[in-house]
Amino acid sequence: MQMRLSRPCVAAFGAVAFAAGMISWSGSASAAGTNYAALGDSYSSGTGAGDYDPASGSCNRSKNAYAELWAAAHTTSSFKFVACSGATTATVASGQLGALSSATTLVSLTVGGNDAGFSDVMQTCVLHSASTCESAVASAESFMKNTLPGRLDSLYGKIRAKAPSARVVVLGYPHLYKIVSVCVGLSNAKRTALNGAADVLDGTVKAAAGRAGFTWSDVRDEFAGHELCSGDDWLHAVTIPIGSSYHPTAKGHRLGYLPALTGSAKASLQNQT
Repeated sequence: MQMRLSRPCVAAFGAVAFAAGMISWSGSASAAGTNYAALGDSYSSGTGAGDYDPASGSCNRSKNAYAELWAAAHTTSSFKFVACSGATTATVASGQLGALSSATTLVSLTVGGNDAGFSDVMQTCVLHSASTCESAVASAESFMKNTLPGRLDSLYGKIRAKAPSARVVVLGYPHLYKIVSVCVGLSNAKRTALNGAADVLDGTVKAAAGRAGFTWSDVRDEFAGHELCSGDDWLHAVTIPIGSSYHPTAKGHRLGYLPALTGSAKASLQNQT
């Protein structure tokens, strides 16, 4: 998700498959008959992954985004890619749900990080002291626990109303950092606080997905060992221009988010058969 930010941003990204009839999931699995809609923020649009569709404008929809990769690897009846950088629960509800209908059978989604104001949190953590960073994180976590659940419940209800037969997978957000003894940039106190905020965000989104009967797909396991400071990063640090900062790279989409989506889609389908 690209958050409208003046400096590095963190934000924060799911997929479920439903198909009628017999579907084989070996190798490049067939998903014939699937009508797939990919919603969400910049972690779904592919900000940071490059090769953007010029027609998507500031939404920065990338050909390397996990949704595009999944659709390219499966046989689908339709694919609507409407995820957009900077999206919040409100803008997904107002601007993206037109992609859904009673015919939609698969929806993927990441949303919530922009609602929590991670761009401001990251700016604070980059520019100010550890204690100021931790205070900003605590404020964001309070929002995640107390306000974000209602916003997610409202959005998820609208998704279900627009696509009553769809299997919906909600993907989460990775930790930004591997905590190591030596790594240039933020202090480990700040990195630990930011990872903790990701955990609170993921916990909130997971709980809301569960209440809605949607499938939750955690990506922290896929990204483990590939965070910033790992030496094999699948995330950008600060970039110029800054819009890609703290977003997954093309490799992060291909090796992190895509497997998370594929595994959740496969598991969801098997649970229905």
